[in-house]
Amino acid sequence: MADPHSGNILALCDVIRTTSFDIHKYLRSGFTERIYENALVHRLRQKGVVVEQQQQMKVFDEDGTQLGLLTADLFVNRQLICEIKSCNTLVDAHTAQLLGYLRAARLEHGLLINFGAPKLQIRKYILTQMT
Repeated sequence: MADPHSGNILALCDVIRTTSFDIHKYLRSGFTERIYENALVHRLRQKGVVVEQQQQMKVFDEDGTQLGLLTADLFVNRQLICEIKSCNTLVDAHTAQLLGYLRAARLEHGLLINFGAPKLQIRKYILTQMT
């Protein structure tokens, strides 16, 4: 298994992906987002991954003025946001939410994970900063 402590974002995503598949295989669909979120946090921490749950992050305007706070479902190894869903299918609004969180937190990597569908849906997004 990939080492989630290596600092390699791809290895970290692989660990989250396989852990999510294991959770979906066990629980299947039908639970609330919180159940899946708690399961993912529990299992990732068992693997030694640093996970902050319901992490509040500051949102800033272009000039540095703080506009408020957002709450990310999971902040993993201080480098990746995971948004957890439990719905029939992922929609554009879910993607927009995650991309907005990445921009606001000034992070590049995010995972959108939907446990609610009959087949697990997981999408990785990379936000590149245009200069």
